[in-house]
Amino acid sequence: MPATPHPTLNRPLRVAVASSGLGRIFRGVEAWANDLAKALNARGEDVTLFKGGGKPGADYEEVVPCLEQGSDRIRRFRSWLPRGSWRLGLGSEVQVEQTTFALNLIRRLRKKRIDVLHVQDAQVAVVAQWAKRLGLIRTATILGHGTEESLDFQKRIGYLQHLAPWHLEQSRTAGAWRPEWTAIPNFIDTDLFGPGRADDLRAELGIPADHLIVMTASAIKRHHKRVDYLLSEFARLLAARPELPVTLVIAGGREADTDELIALGRESLGDRVRFLVRFPRDRMPALYRAADIFVLGSLFEMMPLAILEATASQLPCLVNRHPVLEWMVGPGGRPLDMSLPGTLASELAKLCDDAPARIALGQVGREHCLANFGRDAVVDQITAYYRFVVAHQKSPRKALRASA
Repeated sequence: MPATPHPTLNRPLRVAVASSGLGRIFRGVEAWANDLAKALNARGEDVTLFKGGGKPGADYEEVVPCLEQGSDRIRRFRSWLPRGSWRLGLGSEVQVEQTTFALNLIRRLRKKRIDVLHVQDAQVAVVAQWAKRLGLIRTATILGHGTEESLDFQKRIGYLQHLAPWHLEQSRTAGAWRPEWTAIPNFIDTDLFGPGRADDLRAELGIPADHLIVMTASAIKRHHKRVDYLLSEFARLLAARPELPVTLVIAGGREADTDELIALGRESLGDRVRFLVRFPRDRMPALYRAADIFVLGSLFEMMPLAILEATASQLPCLVNRHPVLEWMVGPGGRPLDMSLPGTLASELAKLCDDAPARIALGQVGREHCLANFGRDAVVDQITAYYRFVVAHQKSPRKALRASA
């Protein structure tokens, strides 16, 4: 399907989606970039996916070299930097990776005459905006705000996509809002992630056929994702109900404290836990289908893709009582106060004992996901925002009136 020409350009928009980590790691940000570019390409949009590692996996992908987090090269580079290098976007390995990626990206944006760059890497957005102000590129940059940047940082961004209405309202209340900003959620392919069974995968993981599977999908770390809390609550559940046939599955990326958490989990839970570190992305739909309940231990989130994957897969969800998480799970979840010890363990016991409740929650959760976060409806909103951004670049007042 060919893309519709933009009225002020008389040709289709040239869009770039970029992620410095894509090709080496696959967290929420990388999954977002991959899925968005794939969806835009399927619509016939003129899109290029710029990734920081690996090899091109499709004809619309290009690899942009950068100094990679955790590498010897980045450690040597940082050892040469003077004090105060954070002011140049070089204060951490994350910043160095994103800054070197963005600097190498600029030439490609110029060569391809890209109209809109869409990223969730905050430092890449900053460098691209800087390059436009200097006249190096004409590209307008949109930051999908998925990494909890401060209000002071947000004020520096011209075009900002909040991932939930609550985040946009928080910015408005704090006086950081701009009329050019928007709120558009992440989306999910509800055909790829859907209900079903995956008994072969269950057997592969060595989980007894009669066990319920409680799963989470997140970076395997203490900070923010609170995997240690999940381990503690699951141990509490088994201490109270040792006969309960249930296994915990934790799938996610490796972090600095992952090995320590794996050792803790195996010591406290034995064969009742499975850690799937860097589980292949293309096997995640089967993992959700193998599970019975989804949990997320974090107290606050911007908009995690894992919840959309779980609700689309018809899993009942247990999440913390926070406006964004409650909005995402809708009637398919049970919000809890996960700051209190024992809350999750108690709710898990109830849900494990109540198969009809699990089924009912999963069904209404998928319906909610289909209605609010389906791929086509959300990508419609994203492409409309691209058109607005380009029109605003050409005629700010006219574009703002059209969007009102």
